[in-house]
Amino acid sequence: MPVNKDAYLQIKEQLDAGKVTLVAVSKTKPVSDILELYELGQRDFGENYVQELVDKAAQLPKDIRWHFIGHLQSNKVKYIAPFVQLVHGVDSEKLLKEINKQALKLNRIIDVLLQIHIAEEETRFGLNEEELKAAMQVQLSNTTVCGLMGMASFSNDKEQVRNEFRGLKKMYDEFPQFKILSMGMSGDYEIAVEEGSTMVRIGSLLFGARNYS
Repeated sequence: MPVNKDAYLQIKEQLDAGKVTLVAVSKTKPVSDILELYELGQRDFGENYVQELVDKAAQLPKDIRWHFIGHLQSNKVKYIAPFVQLVHGVDSEKLLKEINKQALKLNRIIDVLLQIHIAEEETRFGLNEEELKAAMQVQLSNTTVCGLMGMASFSNDKEQVRNEFRGLKKMYDEFPQFKILSMGMSGDYEIAVEEGSTMVRIGSLLFGARNYS
């Protein structure tokens, strides 16, 4: 399925009006699809897999801002550390320290978001409130914790989803230094924006269904 340019322009206009950043989730999609959105002005793209991100970054324009939005293993940080713009899913102190270590080696600052577990599903990664407070005490020289990220339950119950986002926004508000609240995907981004999201991650509405073949 080709890139849905009309959907992109409509969503972008809607998000720009609320000063919300759109991260186009391009995992499993070919370089040609990413270039189509790039030519429309999109610069923030999100990938879930380290190798796929490294391969695409090598082939695409250097002014793309790459977001790593998947579950990142500590031993893979070094591969994306030279160029990644923002790591969304930092869910442990160990990972936070490893990102800082790799950033220090490269003499660059890497921005990260701490992932908070807000969904009912056990499969979702993330810190709880106590772990968040502990992570905020970690001494970092080359990593900036810019905010929080969370994924709501995969549910048709919009009130449940809204309440989960609302709870995350409440945690976010406890840290006045934070600038980014990344919550909301293709199915629930409008609720997320209503509840205070400053960044949404949208894939299937722009690119169609994932290619897992």
